[in-house]
Amino acid sequence: MDLPVKQDAGHELSAIAEQLAEQGWCTVHNLFSPADIRALRSACLSEWEDGRFHQAAIGRGLNAARRSEIRSDSVLWLDESDASPAVSHYFTTMQRLRSAVNRELYLGLAELEAHFAVYPAGSFYQKHLDRFRDDDTRTLSAVLYLNQDWPEASGGQLRLYLDPDCQTYRDIRPEAGTLVLFLSDRFWHEVLPATQQRLSITGWFRRRS
Repeated sequence: MDLPVKQDAGHELSAIAEQLAEQGWCTVHNLFSPADIRALRSACLSEWEDGRFHQAAIGRGLNAARRSEIRSDSVLWLDESDASPAVSHYFTTMQRLRSAVNRELYLGLAELEAHFAVYPAGSFYQKHLDRFRDDDTRTLSAVLYLNQDWPEASGGQLRLYLDPDCQTYRDIRPEAGTLVLFLSDRFWHEVLPATQQRLSITGWFRRRS
């Protein structure tokens, strides 16, 4: 379900929590203003041009491995304590969302980890779940898109599978300002190849281990 949100409207944040309670996922528009998105896009591209990204891996810790046949994006992890104004505002807004979801759903979300993700033309990420096999702290996934005026023909959709057998899905266009939220352990998803560079912030609200 798509939810338009007016910034600083607490009742709208509660509506997001209600949709998550009903179906486990939702897409939200206008939680971030166009100016917010432009600033985040500029910050992302500046870091990209400075060569600070690295090829994304699968797994974590000592088990992390770069597997280009599974995913071919590059990422830059974000540090809330040492961030640009645009990234700091992102974390502040997302923490407001975290508080609303905790208040309504009692998920015990304690923190947010996030990174910029850049998918060069032709890049993809095969079908996967966001929760690690040996770590169940990732609880709610959050993907915010930074691509202005994204053409439908450019591909790059997030394919969110709505059933455990992955027979039913929703393709979500990576248009600037669209925020996709879904329960990390429940929804398989993949990133379809795009014909042009694709930018986003991917985050996970985590419970304490």
